[in-house]
Amino acid sequence: MSKVKITETVLRDGHQSLIATRLSTEEMIPILEEMDAIGYHAVEMWGGATFDASLRFLYENPWERLRLIRKYMKNTKLQMLLRGQNILGYKHYPDDVVKEFVKRSVGNGIDIIRIFDALNDTRNLRVALEATKAAGGHAQAAISYTISPAHTTETFVNLAKEMESMGADSIAIKDMSGLLTPYYAYELVKAIKENTSVPLELHSHATSGLASMTYLKGIEAGVDIIDTAISPFALGTSQPPTESLIATLQGSQYDTGLDLKKLNSISSYFNKIREKSIESGLLDSKVLGVDINTLVYQVPGGMLSNLVSQLKMQNALDKFEEVLKEVPRVREDLGYPPLVTPTSQIVGTQAVLNVVTGERYKMVPKEVKAYVKGMYGKPTVEIKEEIVKKIIGDEAQITCRPADLLEPMLEAEKENMAEFFEEPEDLLSYILFPQPAIEFFKYRQAERYKIDGTMVQVEERVHPV
Repeated sequence: MSKVKITETVLRDGHQSLIATRLSTEEMIPILEEMDAIGYHAVEMWGGATFDASLRFLYENPWERLRLIRKYMKNTKLQMLLRGQNILGYKHYPDDVVKEFVKRSVGNGIDIIRIFDALNDTRNLRVALEATKAAGGHAQAAISYTISPAHTTETFVNLAKEMESMGADSIAIKDMSGLLTPYYAYELVKAIKENTSVPLELHSHATSGLASMTYLKGIEAGVDIIDTAISPFALGTSQPPTESLIATLQGSQYDTGLDLKKLNSISSYFNKIREKSIESGLLDSKVLGVDINTLVYQVPGGMLSNLVSQLKMQNALDKFEEVLKEVPRVREDLGYPPLVTPTSQIVGTQAVLNVVTGERYKMVPKEVKAYVKGMYGKPTVEIKEEIVKKIIGDEAQITCRPADLLEPMLEAEKENMAEFFEEPEDLLSYILFPQPAIEFFKYRQAERYKIDGTMVQVEERVHPV
């Protein structure tokens, strides 16, 4: 058994999980060279919600963040998370946009792209996977892990085999809700390793209190790489701590070979940022504990807080328990989708409406209708006919890959943002997040005028926390 490799998540999932993705590039730069010297397998530092948050809240160019991190981290592989045909947004985009986005990501410094689909519909992974390989990147296909009568070991093994046959360079088990239990992790990892020959990575969240134990059993079963976060941004809804896992494996056949003393310096740096986040209220104690509701209702931490805010808006917080019980019922009705963006929002909103209106499916949002129609892809279990009829009436469901119905966008959208165009990547930012991107482009222009000393009245921007 070779040594276990570590992917450090503090620059992406660590701060996304604990402080709503508000770590700025400026806060990252001073520690990057030290992180680069550790010997991590990779550092996950882009994708997921970082792109949206950079534009919307930090008034940063996410592409510039990528280029700067690449500049300071010359020896470590840089990794990003991509939502397949959704790229980094919340809907499907045409193939020309997916291909261009992947090409530019690799061109600007990304080495590994972890590609997942909320429904585990491999048709939604294919274009991104092929584009990654064509651009010279490492294409990692991720299984969105969930629990249901339909999600058996055989289901996941078949998925892994299909991903390998599609050309995946490695496979990740993406346990976004912290539902994977230690002994089942052993069984699942063993089965996948016996049926595939590419490296296997394990990603979990400490939300349910299980992840560190799950990692250990996964390692014993043959996992090659684990995702951890440096301790100040670990645990709670984030990943298990990097240092703890390294110490656990020290002296064993799985020894990572990483130096705890060097990591201590990195930990001290992020500890100051953590303290600052606590003082500002950005780091809420609610995300730091163990949330047993995650195991009872199979609801990820982020979805729980969304349900609370939706119920507050409806003045119906007293119905929280009722909504939690409704979530698994809606999920069953919709073919047991894994609860990850965007399906967690789709299921959660429908559960809230069913409870608040007092009648199931009396009100159905357009996203739920689109889902039932097949616009997000194919669920693991076919949706029952009576549910289909209740939600979309006599409308026909689609059976093709959803993106086959989309017209190319790149050329058509160029005109809409021509006055702000400075680099090819700007067009992609605009296509994914039109409003936040335009706001950022205006801010960028205004900042440049200030730097040039031109007499222009600029509205003062305050970076919200």
